[in-house]
Amino acid sequence: QVQLVESGGGLVQAGGSLRLSCAASGRTFSSCTMGWFRQAPGKEREFVAAFSWSGARTYYGDSVKGRFTISRDNTKNTVALQMNSLKPEDTAVYYCVACAAQIGSPLGDYVHWGQGTQVTVSS
Repeated sequence: QVQLVESGGGLVQAGGSLRLSCAASGRTFSSCTMGWFRQAPGKEREFVAAFSWSGARTYYGDSVKGRFTISRDNTKNTVALQMNSLKPEDTAVYYCVACAAQIGSPLGDYVHWGQGTQVTVSS
């Protein structure tokens, strides 16, 4: 059974940093794109970042470019999201995702989703 377990969420002041981690299990993920989405109350789900299976490319949503950095370790089946210069509008539940539903579409839907971790940024 595939499991994605996020950790590292919490409460931080604006301008601060948090690091989210995701531990994946249940299959080999080295051939899958892995990434992060987020969803704030009353808003649609938003793509945050993705790291291609080959390790050759990273993708970022426009709202986080230059502030967030995604990384992954295929030997440990983990993916991380370093979030710097956080803003109140970054407040959301952050979801770890793995294996794009459509190959070549890292910003689209994903097959596997974690349960989510809450990130709250106070002003």
